[in-house]
Amino acid sequence: MTVTLADVAARAQVSPATVSRVLNGNYPVAASTRERVLRAVDELDYVLNGPASSLAAATSDLVGILVHDIADPFFGIMASAIQSEIGGPGGRAGGERLAVVCNTGGSPERELTYLTLLQRQRAAAVVLTGGAVESAPHAEAVAAKLRRLSDAGTRVVLCGRPPAPDTGAIALAFDNRGGARELTEHLIGLGHRRLGYIAGPLERTTTRHRLEGHRAALEAQGIPGDDRLIVHGRYDRRSGYEATLELLRRDPSLTAVVAANDSVALGACAALREAGLRVPDDVSVAGFDDLPFGIDAVPSLTTVRLPLADAGARAGRIAMGREEPPPGDLAAIRGELMVRGSSGVPRG
Repeated sequence: MTVTLADVAARAQVSPATVSRVLNGNYPVAASTRERVLRAVDELDYVLNGPASSLAAATSDLVGILVHDIADPFFGIMASAIQSEIGGPGGRAGGERLAVVCNTGGSPERELTYLTLLQRQRAAAVVLTGGAVESAPHAEAVAAKLRRLSDAGTRVVLCGRPPAPDTGAIALAFDNRGGARELTEHLIGLGHRRLGYIAGPLERTTTRHRLEGHRAALEAQGIPGDDRLIVHGRYDRRSGYEATLELLRRDPSLTAVVAANDSVALGACAALREAGLRVPDDVSVAGFDDLPFGIDAVPSLTTVRLPLADAGARAGRIAMGREEPPPGDLAAIRGELMVRGSSGVPRG
């Protein structure tokens, strides 16, 4: 049953005119009243008709791109590639689409808020990038939002994110487990047996999958896992720096550090230099993603290259209906091991 403006007014105990004023933002409304109206909108999942130019259409010219942190090259590269594919024929105003990049800051609440706002605006497509939060209630809430978007005619694509079954979303998922396993196998093949691991935030799917790949490589070679050699942190340089100092404190005999991503790996290299250790002569370092700065580091960074730009462009084309979705609505995108100067044979 379709929720109406009158239903929202009744729930918020205000007039329909007040609801309209709050949603359109064209008339001053008391803060407490506005909050009550917006709460009713969320509780009833009311969908605003959207801009006047789209009233006669099932969807608008808007395309939403959700990222965790636009300042992170991982997300910036994908967002740029997605946006490059969503313009051109298909929209009504001059044949263009309007891309809106929604920066969630990694907040589950902001992610849900942006999905709601894009639903109200009848977005033509929504692309969610990066890993998902490991929380059953949040996963259920996101799945419900995606189903409503798909049912309303919005094309939903997950880029670098695990699939969301029964939502109508198309997933282009990175093989984080396989890439991480290959990376650790490379270091083991060089002779490393004491490997520290700097993981990402505990609640992220990307963190879990990459850590599972690392552990699988150790197990396959009969190397005992040691939780003392795993430190969790953010996906940034400072986290890599701090985590490496902690790993050295826990085990000064480490011969390799595997980082959650390339930014973390650069922080690890800085910490090792300050500790008087050479990369890779004393300690090898490896990252993940192959971000642009990795090859210019000294030494250049051994890492796993993910095709971020290609994946983003493909997600954009699928979102615009210019490329067929993968069979079963899921494509597993493999990474490529890039062996460079930061990894070498362990000392001694």
